[in-house]
Amino acid sequence: MTMKLKSILTIAFFFILSAITGCSSTQSVSSDDTVTIYFARHGKTLFNTFDLVQGWADSPLTEQGIEVAQFLGEGLKDTKFDAFYTSDAGRQRETMRVILQQMKVENYSIQELSGLREVFYGGFEGQPNKTMVNASMKLLGYQSTSAFYDAYKAGKIPVKRLTNSIAQMDNKKLAETYAQVKSRTQDALNTIVKNALARGQNNVLAISSGMSMQIMIDDLTDDSTKNKPLSNATIVKITYHNGQYHVDEIGNMQYVNQGRIALKK
Repeated sequence: MTMKLKSILTIAFFFILSAITGCSSTQSVSSDDTVTIYFARHGKTLFNTFDLVQGWADSPLTEQGIEVAQFLGEGLKDTKFDAFYTSDAGRQRETMRVILQQMKVENYSIQELSGLREVFYGGFEGQPNKTMVNASMKLLGYQSTSAFYDAYKAGKIPVKRLTNSIAQMDNKKLAETYAQVKSRTQDALNTIVKNALARGQNNVLAISSGMSMQIMIDDLTDDSTKNKPLSNATIVKITYHNGQYHVDEIGNMQYVNQGRIALKK
């Protein structure tokens, strides 16, 4: 075999090898891969304690909020997470730091996505929650706050109707609509999955807020519990597989309860 022929065959071999490797790489990040995202609501804050509207307005965690985040971290410590996300809200970042410290995770990187923020409540921000409830509940057909809260806690008020009623009654006309929140939260969800598939990540932990999490999953599941308010540090678990999302858990406090039992021994 001549030297020239050997060179040609060698070049051809490397072209074929590159093509095979490229196909293999594409397959490894295809829609057949599975990504599990654990979304947690932040820990209890000062505004939560004072019963104030807290959307884009922010306040730090209380001692109770730090403690429940520690419980969650302890309850999740047997799960290996490959990536961590929060919004740019301080209460979400603080919750994540407490969780990771409790899990003894080191050398981590927290990625911020503004799409994970809570609903923006416009002119209601920072006001007593009862002000916002009183303004919007009659649009929903409730004549008393007690009747409203009973229905809300039972999951009888669709999150779409609730969000839009608040936006409609905001005299500043700045509060977000359901469609606006769904668009940005699901964009954030898609970004997390896209990054995970590209980076070979399987388990992701993300901290968000109550109503924004409800809106994010609203059209991803028929489970009626999606309309029930989410407690601080509760988990909503979503699995992405073969191009489809599945909501596995809604409002799961099992991780917090396990952590509490372990730390109170």
